[in-house]
Amino acid sequence: MLVRRVARPLLASWYLAAGVDAARRPAPHVEAARPLADKVASDAGLRRTLTERELKIAVRVHGVATAVAAANLALGRAPRTSGLALAALTAPLVVVHQPFDGRRVDPEKVTPFVQSLGALGAALLAGADTAGSPSFGWRVRQARGSVAAQTTEAVDSVVSSATSTGRRLGRKVSIS
Repeated sequence: MLVRRVARPLLASWYLAAGVDAARRPAPHVEAARPLADKVASDAGLRRTLTERELKIAVRVHGVATAVAAANLALGRAPRTSGLALAALTAPLVVVHQPFDGRRVDPEKVTPFVQSLGALGAALLAGADTAGSPSFGWRVRQARGSVAAQTTEAVDSVVSSATSTGRRLGRKVSIS
């Protein structure tokens, strides 16, 4: 459908730009990720937090993964998988940008938070979009039903053939 051919690259453009930016200029992303990385380390009971170098590498890897998934979505390569990958990669951004600090709301974080939420929702929609084709689960259920019907039909045919052959031979054939 024409809408999908236009919408997927448009959706992917935000992710691609954000991913490339994180990979090329990790400093502001490291600064935003530092509080979350420290909190996760302390909550997990780790003895040390990530060093600046380690966090910078993590931010760059996240950026590259985001850019690759976005490029695949834009090009229509495994769009559902790409959409779900982008959703998984966006979840940490939602947490990093959340503006709530227990008692107060940080007004500077509200817009990035809402943008991250919107991007997460869009990625989930892209991941769930079957492009008018039935889902894998539906196809499996249909195949099971078809195989069961064909098996029943084949068994009935064999029983009928065996019965008629037995009658022709003058013997009674019993199949149980």
